Amino acid sequence: MRRILVDYAKNKYRAKRGGHADHIPIQDLALAVEQKDDVDLLRLDDTLNRLAEIDPEQARIVELRYFSGFSIEETAAILGVSPSTVKRDWRAAKAWLRRELLSGIKM
Repeated sequence: MRRILVDYAKNKYRAKRGGHADHIPIQDLALAVEQKDDVDLLRLDDTLNRLAEIDPEQARIVELRYFSGFSIEETAAILGVSPSTVKRDWRAAKAWLRRELLSGIKM
């Protein structure tokens, strides 16, 4: 799901891909995650890649929870860890991502 969203964001701005053609908005697709206009998927992807270098399991949890829409329990089962581990890593990953994404915004 992450790849689909990031590819969509990249292709959206490419003129050689028919930048002025009619496009189906991503909001019209059935996605596990509710997209918000203020989410920059390209920046999120870059930041998530940096997180994966630091803590691959936290990055995987973000992919499963945010991009695929899995619950805490489902994510724990997929990764073979306890739900409390997923909750703890999910909180830490969100805080790290928020800090990194906001640090690049000029106010």
